[in-house]
Amino acid sequence: MTSIGSIVSLSLRSLLNRRLTAALTVFGVAVSVMLILGVEKVRHDAKHSFTNTISGTDLIVGARSGSVQLLLYSVFRIGNATNNISWNSYRTIAGRKDVKWAIPISLGDSHKGFRVMGTSEGYFRHYRYGQKRMLRFEAGRPFDDVFDTVLGAEVAEELGYKLDQKIVIDHGLGKGRFSTHKDKPFRVTGILERTGTPVDRTVHVSLDGITAIHIDWKGGARVPGMAIDADATRKMDLTPRSITAFMVGLHSRLGAFRVLRDINEYRGEPLLAILPGVALQELWRLMSTAEAALRAVSILVVIGGLLGMLTMLLTSLNERRREMAILRGVGARPQHVGAMFVVEAISITGAGCGIGLLFFYVGMASLQPVIEYHLGLFMPIALPTFREWLILGMVMGAAATTGLIPASMAYRRSLADGMTVRN
Repeated sequence: MTSIGSIVSLSLRSLLNRRLTAALTVFGVAVSVMLILGVEKVRHDAKHSFTNTISGTDLIVGARSGSVQLLLYSVFRIGNATNNISWNSYRTIAGRKDVKWAIPISLGDSHKGFRVMGTSEGYFRHYRYGQKRMLRFEAGRPFDDVFDTVLGAEVAEELGYKLDQKIVIDHGLGKGRFSTHKDKPFRVTGILERTGTPVDRTVHVSLDGITAIHIDWKGGARVPGMAIDADATRKMDLTPRSITAFMVGLHSRLGAFRVLRDINEYRGEPLLAILPGVALQELWRLMSTAEAALRAVSILVVIGGLLGMLTMLLTSLNERRREMAILRGVGARPQHVGAMFVVEAISITGAGCGIGLLFFYVGMASLQPVIEYHLGLFMPIALPTFREWLILGMVMGAAATTGLIPASMAYRRSLADGMTVRN
């Protein structure tokens, strides 16, 4: 009667006698565990996705503003630049001996809600993401004509575009069709493979193409009475006057701080150069409040599940008075009766953790393509990490601690009943 095996066996039988209540409690714990694992997964993979958005780029240069703002509009296509950079300044910096390559970026237009980015063919050779992974084409090739375009995977999938299809660029941002460049349509020549980065949601065109569609525009509107068709535009000088920003790769990273200082002190115009890794860390620190809120919510959910279990065990104390008396009558000591409640708490939580882990993986398998499609966040399905096992261990430890409350009450009550003299 006093062995651990007997206590565990009696505890499980007692739970089976209250199977409906126990099942509901296990389900509540399972949902709590699923949520805390899900929140931790989203938090970790979101941070990983942020840091993997750009790789192998030593500097990003734009008009003088803030480092986070420059990072957001140049890499994440969020927001707008305070000003543009002159083409001469770009050429001067790109021509430095310590600069290996430079990728110009021109933003400002859109296509059905997706950002349009003007750039050079070198973008497809030098841009890296993740662990220095290159951009690869799912179909087609880079642009080589003024009115060629390369689509990100999400753009092509959502809009159903194929190679050689004609598309029209909207002037400005948004999905409005009031100001369009319909007189100069672009032809889809390439579709990129999915990257899980903002590249997937970008329409890529050449810098010449950006200049061409604005050749007869001024001040954000078409010049009245001036209409230059696409064929005539191809014969014109399409060298841009300005760009939004540019990315820089250096021959040696040891000189990154020297180049950064030189650019920030550039006398031709006010420029800002940033280190992408440092700016990403700063951006993530700004989001630390949201990260802390997610953690707090997940912890509160687990506490709610454990409180539900505690309520069930405390509620059953009076109903189980006869059960405890019988156990005492067959030789069980007060500490054995109390241990039963701890075992029940651990058993309920253990079952809840197992089912919660199952719910978590089923949810991951179901929602992974949806999250990747709508948010561009790829969450790989893998075995639980050390951190996730640690979370489950902490939940089990909290359950054992919680079980001590009804256990101590049962111990005192059992002891009092055992000392009562009955006639």
